[in-house]
Amino acid sequence: MGPCAGGAVYSPALTDFTFMVRNTSHMFVTGPEVVKAVTNEHVSQEILGGASIHTRKTGVAHAAYANDMVALQRMRDFFDYLPLSNRDTVPVRPCDDPVDRQDMALDSVIPGQSNIAYDMHEVIDRVSEETRKKNKKLNGKGKSFKVLDWHSFFEIHADYARNILVGLGRLNGGTVGVVANQPLVSSGALDIDASVKAARFIRFCDAFNIPLVTFVDVPGFMPGTAQEHAGVIRHGAKLLYAYSEATVPKLTVITRKAYGGAYIVMSSKHLRGDYNVAWPSAEIAVMGAAGAVEIIFRQHPDKAKMEKEYHDNFATPLSAARRGYLDDIIEPRTTRTRLIEQLEMLKTKSLQNPWKKHGSIPL
Repeated sequence: MGPCAGGAVYSPALTDFTFMVRNTSHMFVTGPEVVKAVTNEHVSQEILGGASIHTRKTGVAHAAYANDMVALQRMRDFFDYLPLSNRDTVPVRPCDDPVDRQDMALDSVIPGQSNIAYDMHEVIDRVSEETRKKNKKLNGKGKSFKVLDWHSFFEIHADYARNILVGLGRLNGGTVGVVANQPLVSSGALDIDASVKAARFIRFCDAFNIPLVTFVDVPGFMPGTAQEHAGVIRHGAKLLYAYSEATVPKLTVITRKAYGGAYIVMSSKHLRGDYNVAWPSAEIAVMGAAGAVEIIFRQHPDKAKMEKEYHDNFATPLSAARRGYLDDIIEPRTTRTRLIEQLEMLKTKSLQNPWKKHGSIPL
């Protein structure tokens, strides 16, 4: 709620979550005066370590609020999702949202063309403002009924690495951790910040026995020298490590693209996923049709024909299902019911990793 400087900043840095208050909270190792004396750089407290900087740029803080009262109220809401300790089960709250509720809008949320973006929030928890404006009588009361229980998604790190969503939600009253690619930002491609953000959240959920639900629409890892030179291989491995290490129930829904190595690291069957399903719109392949044809059929005179052939063969979930990489191909509107049924089956899951002093995650 106020300033935190010097060595004291490593106290919040070691906590599971850090929340700040706008305009009054500041965190930095060296203050503006020291920065000016050493580097002759003139900078304010807000620019150096304000709430906006740490929620949008550094990722040190997980959220920022308008004032102390709002922050405290949101913390009360947040604690309601958490178990009392790592030995307790997740809390289950009374739920009047039917288990068998089906949102028909989910059947049409994926655009007809794979290069058109959509808001993953429209799958998880809410209808976008654009959709709401088009249909003010949505669901009769203006509410959005999506996969999660009504109005239950508490997003974390909402302004940082926005190409991936993480947060706590509820299914039939029980807490779940949600990880989802966001096609609206960078087409949902994974980069360094997104990988680290998701990996940290996954490890927290695993530490407190919170089941994980992953929604996948990922075209791959972000290409380019900036990411490669900054170590995307090492940082991307953190996400793979976190998913493979997690022993909590892991449920995965592929909504559209699941390409290459990014498909593997997003809670695939290959990383001990418990329940992996896909919508009919899913495309599970090494890469998109255009890129694959450019490599495999570079000299072919009719590339358009080869693209169509590649798309027909691989841009469906059928091939992956035949190989056992999927448990089922489901209608989007049934996603909520299927996830709740599987969570009920997996609530007694008991999986222990081989004993060792500690893992060696690629930090």
